[in-house]
Amino acid sequence: MEGKKTSISILLADDHKIIRDGLRALIEKQSDMEVVADADNGRSAVELATKLRPAVVVMDVSMPDLNGIEATRQILSLLPDTKIIALSMHSDRRFVTEMFKANACGYLLKDCAFEELIRAIETVVSNHTYLSPGIADLIVEDFVHKPTGEQASVFSLLTNREREVLQLLAEGNTTKQIATECHVSVKTIETHRQHIMEKLSIHSVAELTKYAIREGLTSLDR
Repeated sequence: MEGKKTSISILLADDHKIIRDGLRALIEKQSDMEVVADADNGRSAVELATKLRPAVVVMDVSMPDLNGIEATRQILSLLPDTKIIALSMHSDRRFVTEMFKANACGYLLKDCAFEELIRAIETVVSNHTYLSPGIADLIVEDFVHKPTGEQASVFSLLTNREREVLQLLAEGNTTKQIATECHVSVKTIETHRQHIMEKLSIHSVAELTKYAIREGLTSLDR
């Protein structure tokens, strides 16, 4: 008698409960897939992934506390064999490019059919990359028509930690709260904030918040 096929363990990370619940219900109809947990922000996704070591993480790009790009970097630095699929409403090339720089294995748009997500999970588990057709066109176009002087973005100007601090600042956290969240001293966070402001030539938290929203690190719909 054949042994039971091992299920693909999946962690869902999205800040909208209705999406997490919908994805869980649909994925669990697959006989070879199991949702082991879900997270409503990037920091929680990192903690759960570290604890549960899922085979696949389906990661929203825009989440509070820690966005999907930074969460992907952190998870893969600890669990390099985990496969991460970005699921996003953003087709902006910055998000696509940065998710792949963070070593995600796939990128889907939220308006895709459910069958496409299943296909993407099966593809990345087989050690291949999966791209929504629209995203694939974007990537090809980016390579063909790449501008010679690429505009500086938050991803090229700031370090990983500085982007993390910027997102937390923009979301209204105090220096002390950020220090606690990042497990460092208040002085360290103050230094990061100073460096961020110097690099961006921005001198108020209000302007930093506008910048973070414009660059997609956070959003107003929280």
